Amino acid sequence: QVQLVESGGGLVQPGGSLRLSCAASGFTFSSYVMSWYHQAPGKERELVATITSAGYTYYTDSMKGRFTISRDNAKNTVYLQMNSLKPEDTAVYYCNAKYGVHRHWGQGTQVTVSS
Repeated sequence: QVQLVESGGGLVQPGGSLRLSCAASGFTFSSYVMSWYHQAPGKERELVATITSAGYTYYTDSMKGRFTISRDNAKNTVYLQMNSLKPEDTAVYYCNAKYGVHRHWGQGTQVTVSS
């Protein structure tokens, strides 16, 4: 049974940091491309960052330099380190796993950036 469980969300002040984790099980984690998406209220879900099975990374322009995606294949976990957070980063953050036609989503974790 495939599971992606996100954690690490919460309330943080502007300029603060959070580290999200996504623990995976039920599939061959190391073979999958892992991504983080976010969805703000009333908006479409959009890509934040991606890391390939080989460790190559991609970031949406607005996140470059502030967010870092990484993975630990030994722990079947992908991370998103978020620094210099802004109110516009407020959203539900989702973990995604993709391999060919296979695609899995986590349940999401809320990140709120507010003073």
